[in-house]
Amino acid sequence: MPNFLDLPILSRIRRNHGLEHATLTTLARRYPRQPMAGYSDLNGFWIVGNLETEAVAEAAIEALDRLHKGERGLAIHPNCGTNFAVAGTLAGVASATAMLGSKSRRSMLERLPLAAVLATLAIIAAQPLAIKVQSRITTSGEPGGLHITDVLRQEQGKVVLHRVHTKG
Repeated sequence: MPNFLDLPILSRIRRNHGLEHATLTTLARRYPRQPMAGYSDLNGFWIVGNLETEAVAEAAIEALDRLHKGERGLAIHPNCGTNFAVAGTLAGVASATAMLGSKSRRSMLERLPLAAVLATLAIIAAQPLAIKVQSRITTSGEPGGLHITDVLRQEQGKVVLHRVHTKG
Protein backbone atom coordinates (compact mmCIF):
# COMPACT_ATOMS: atom_id res chain seq x y z
CA MET A 1 0.00 0.00 0.00
CA PRO A 2 1.48 3.39 -0.98
CA ASN A 3 2.35 5.88 1.72
CA PHE A 4 -0.11 8.79 1.84
CA LEU A 5 2.76 11.19 2.60
CA ASP A 6 4.46 10.22 -0.67
CA LEU A 7 1.64 11.69 -2.76
CA PRO A 8 3.29 14.31 -4.99
CA ILE A 9 1.50 17.31 -3.46
CA LEU A 10 2.19 16.29 0.14
CA SER A 11 5.75 15.25 -0.63
CA ARG A 12 6.45 18.63 -2.21
CA ILE A 13 4.99 20.56 0.75
CA ARG A 14 6.95 18.43 3.22
CA ARG A 15 10.20 18.98 1.28
CA ASN A 16 9.55 22.74 1.08
CA HIS A 17 8.81 22.73 4.81
CA GLY A 18 12.13 20.97 5.48
CA LEU A 19 13.98 23.46 3.28
CA GLU A 20 12.22 26.34 5.04
CA HIS A 21 13.46 25.04 8.41
CA ALA A 22 16.97 24.51 7.08
CA THR A 23 16.96 28.05 5.67
CA LEU A 24 15.75 29.52 8.97
CA THR A 25 18.45 27.59 10.85
CA THR A 26 21.11 28.89 8.46
CA LEU A 27 19.82 32.46 8.76
CA ALA A 28 19.61 32.23 12.56
CA ARG A 29 23.25 31.20 12.71
CA ARG A 30 24.22 34.26 10.63
CA TYR A 31 21.79 36.68 12.31
CA PRO A 32 21.32 35.34 15.85
CA ARG A 33 19.25 38.21 17.23
CA GLN A 34 17.06 38.74 14.17
CA PRO A 35 13.42 37.70 14.64
CA MET A 36 12.15 35.61 11.74
CA ALA A 37 9.56 33.03 10.86
CA GLY A 38 8.51 30.92 7.91
CA TYR A 39 5.54 29.35 6.19
CA SER A 40 5.63 26.61 3.54
CA ASP A 41 3.30 25.57 0.76
CA LEU A 42 3.30 23.64 -2.51
CA ASN A 43 5.29 26.22 -4.48
CA GLY A 44 7.95 27.12 -1.93
CA PHE A 45 7.99 29.03 1.31
CA TRP A 46 7.95 32.47 2.90
CA ILE A 47 10.57 33.90 5.21
CA VAL A 48 9.25 36.73 7.38
CA GLY A 49 11.92 38.99 8.79
CA ASN A 50 13.82 42.18 8.12
CA LEU A 51 16.57 40.58 6.05
CA GLU A 52 18.31 41.39 2.80
CA THR A 53 17.05 39.37 -0.16
CA GLU A 54 20.58 38.27 -1.02
CA ALA A 55 21.05 36.89 2.50
CA VAL A 56 17.82 34.88 2.26
CA ALA A 57 18.78 33.56 -1.19
CA GLU A 58 22.28 32.56 -0.02
CA ALA A 59 20.91 30.85 3.08
CA ALA A 60 18.29 28.94 1.07
CA ILE A 61 20.91 27.76 -1.44
CA GLU A 62 23.27 26.71 1.37
CA ALA A 63 20.44 24.97 3.21
CA LEU A 64 19.40 23.02 0.11
CA ASP A 65 23.01 22.02 -0.53
CA ARG A 66 23.41 20.82 3.07
CA LEU A 67 20.17 18.81 2.85
CA HIS A 68 21.38 17.23 -0.41
CA LYS A 69 24.63 16.32 1.39
CA GLY A 70 22.67 14.45 4.06
CA GLU A 71 22.15 16.94 6.91
CA ARG A 72 18.56 15.73 7.42
CA GLY A 73 18.37 17.20 10.93
CA LEU A 74 18.21 20.70 9.43
CA ALA A 75 14.61 19.93 8.46
CA ILE A 76 13.59 19.79 12.14
CA HIS A 77 13.11 23.12 13.91
CA PRO A 78 12.34 23.69 17.61
CA ASN A 79 9.91 26.53 16.88
CA CYS A 80 7.90 24.74 14.20
CA GLY A 81 4.15 25.20 14.35
CA THR A 82 3.89 21.40 14.47
CA ASN A 83 5.45 21.50 17.95
CA PHE A 84 2.92 24.04 19.16
CA ALA A 85 -0.01 22.17 17.60
CA VAL A 86 1.02 18.86 19.19
CA ALA A 87 1.58 20.49 22.59
CA GLY A 88 -1.72 22.38 22.42
CA THR A 89 -3.67 19.30 21.38
CA LEU A 90 -2.20 17.12 24.11
CA ALA A 91 -2.67 19.82 26.76
CA GLY A 92 -6.28 20.33 25.66
CA VAL A 93 -7.04 16.62 25.77
CA ALA A 94 -5.37 16.32 29.19
CA SER A 95 -7.37 19.25 30.56
CA ALA A 96 -10.63 17.93 29.14
CA THR A 97 -9.89 14.51 30.64
CA ALA A 98 -9.39 16.10 34.06
CA MET A 99 -12.81 17.72 33.77
CA LEU A 100 -14.69 14.53 32.82
CA GLY A 101 -17.55 13.91 35.18
CA SER A 102 -17.70 17.49 36.45
CA LYS A 103 -21.34 18.35 36.95
CA SER A 104 -21.05 21.79 38.50
CA ARG A 105 -18.86 24.86 38.48
CA ARG A 106 -17.61 23.95 41.92
CA SER A 107 -16.50 20.49 40.88
CA MET A 108 -14.78 22.04 37.84
CA LEU A 109 -12.92 24.47 40.07
CA GLU A 110 -11.91 21.62 42.37
CA ARG A 111 -10.47 19.77 39.37
CA LEU A 112 -8.59 22.77 38.03
CA PRO A 113 -5.30 21.83 39.79
CA LEU A 114 -5.54 18.34 38.29
CA ALA A 115 -6.18 19.86 34.86
CA ALA A 116 -3.12 22.10 35.25
CA VAL A 117 -0.91 19.18 36.28
CA LEU A 118 -2.13 16.97 33.44
CA ALA A 119 -1.74 19.80 30.90
CA THR A 120 1.82 20.44 32.12
CA LEU A 121 2.70 16.74 31.85
CA ALA A 122 1.16 16.69 28.37
CA ILE A 123 3.32 19.64 27.28
CA ILE A 124 6.42 17.90 28.61
CA ALA A 125 5.48 14.69 26.79
CA ALA A 126 4.71 16.68 23.64
CA GLN A 127 8.29 17.81 23.13
CA PRO A 128 9.76 14.49 21.93
CA LEU A 129 6.48 13.51 20.27
CA ALA A 130 6.35 16.76 18.27
CA ILE A 131 9.89 16.17 16.95
CA LYS A 132 8.77 12.73 15.75
CA VAL A 133 5.65 14.21 14.13
CA GLN A 134 7.83 16.78 12.35
CA SER A 135 10.37 14.25 11.15
CA ARG A 136 7.84 11.64 10.03
CA ILE A 137 4.83 13.67 8.90
CA THR A 138 5.10 17.45 8.44
CA THR A 139 8.65 17.88 7.09
CA SER A 140 11.13 15.99 4.99
CA GLY A 141 14.90 16.27 5.17
CA GLU A 142 15.23 14.58 1.79
CA PRO A 143 14.86 17.30 -0.84
CA GLY A 144 14.99 14.94 -3.84
CA GLY A 145 14.86 16.99 -7.03
CA LEU A 146 13.80 20.17 -5.26
CA HIS A 147 15.52 23.30 -6.52
CA ILE A 148 15.15 27.02 -5.93
CA THR A 149 13.90 29.06 -8.89
CA ASP A 150 13.90 32.54 -7.38
CA VAL A 151 13.72 34.60 -4.21
CA LEU A 152 11.53 37.71 -4.23
CA ARG A 153 11.15 40.48 -1.64
CA GLN A 154 7.80 41.98 -0.63
CA GLU A 155 7.16 44.67 1.91
CA GLN A 156 3.79 45.07 3.58
CA GLY A 157 4.06 48.09 5.80
CA LYS A 158 6.88 47.37 8.23
CA VAL A 159 6.77 43.64 7.55
CA VAL A 160 9.40 42.26 5.17
CA LEU A 161 8.58 38.99 3.40
CA HIS A 162 10.73 36.89 1.11
CA ARG A 163 9.10 34.37 -1.20
CA VAL A 164 11.36 31.46 -2.05
CA HIS A 165 9.95 29.64 -5.09
CA THR A 166 10.88 26.02 -5.67
CA LYS A 167 10.31 23.34 -8.28
CA GLY A 168 10.91 19.63 -8.40
